[in-house]
Amino acid sequence: MNEVEFNIRLYLTGVMKSWSDRIDNTDQLTPQRFILSAMTELFDSLSEDEIEMIRLRYMKGLTLSEVASRYSISERTVRNHTNPTVKQVKEIIARAKKNELIDRKEEIECQ
Repeated sequence: MNEVEFNIRLYLTGVMKSWSDRIDNTDQLTPQRFILSAMTELFDSLSEDEIEMIRLRYMKGLTLSEVASRYSISERTVRNHTNPTVKQVKEIIARAKKNELIDRKEEIECQ
């Protein structure tokens, strides 16, 4: 399982929120809270069908072909509905990592 799949699973199962709350109970924007907030915004913008397609692909492990047959659509259509979200999750993770590195650099410079 790669980092994107892992984060999608954490988000869809609700584990990401409970971990974020446990890791940091302040209102500071930590990398974990940034990812949670950005993914909440992203998934709130999706249709129920798009969320279900992502759930089938990344939680149930169905192939593109299996998801397509459940919806009676082509694999290309499944890709068109899921790939933009996966790409955005990758970007969210990359931004969180970049922000964390910047925060650490500033913390070191202040010492």
